[in-house]
Amino acid sequence: MDTSPTALFDSYEADFRQFIETIREKLETNELENERKQRKTTLRRVEMELDEADEMVSQMELEVASIPQSVRSSYQTRLRSAKADLQKYKKLLTESRSQLARADLLSSSDNAGAYSSDDPYSSDRTRLLAGTTLLEQGSKRLQQSQQIALETEAQGADILMNLRGQREQIENSRDTLNRADLAIDRASSTLKQMVRRMYQQRVVTGAIIGVMLLLIIVISWEKLAG
Repeated sequence: MDTSPTALFDSYEADFRQFIETIREKLETNELENERKQRKTTLRRVEMELDEADEMVSQMELEVASIPQSVRSSYQTRLRSAKADLQKYKKLLTESRSQLARADLLSSSDNAGAYSSDDPYSSDRTRLLAGTTLLEQGSKRLQQSQQIALETEAQGADILMNLRGQREQIENSRDTLNRADLAIDRASSTLKQMVRRMYQQRVVTGAIIGVMLLLIIVISWEKLAG
């Protein structure tokens, strides 16, 4: 079992790519020609798969924080790429739903061809189409806002990681200074002891010299007196 710091990230990314590939096949192929019921079922499945892919991205975002800083930048790039792909297919799902809703409305309008141009319901259908268009535009703006929020969140996470690294460096420097202070205190104490011993040796040496001088004087006096 791979226990490297990036193993979980790689695993989540592989799952994410599998979901994205399945979603791509369902959304980018021209399935509007199929029956609308089948298309609606496909879009519901795509929505569920996008939820799973979103969960994978969330897990990747959690794992990238524990990756060593020396290699983290490349994984952050991969995370941003995954987020961009996720937003791309969320947008494509919204567009596909809008196209399907528009096709349903147009089909209803075609089936009601027996109505004349002054059909009392035609204005309602026109307003409904206009409302669908406005809803689609609102969804696009919402997705853009979400994308900006995600990018801002990613930048904020990067800043927090950098600040944490700087704090660790400061703490390490402080610990080094504390150790240096202890070493200086020990060296100073050792020097003081050496100076004290030097003075003690000088006193002892002076005393020995004084005794020897006294003995020489006494011996010389006795010889002269004899």
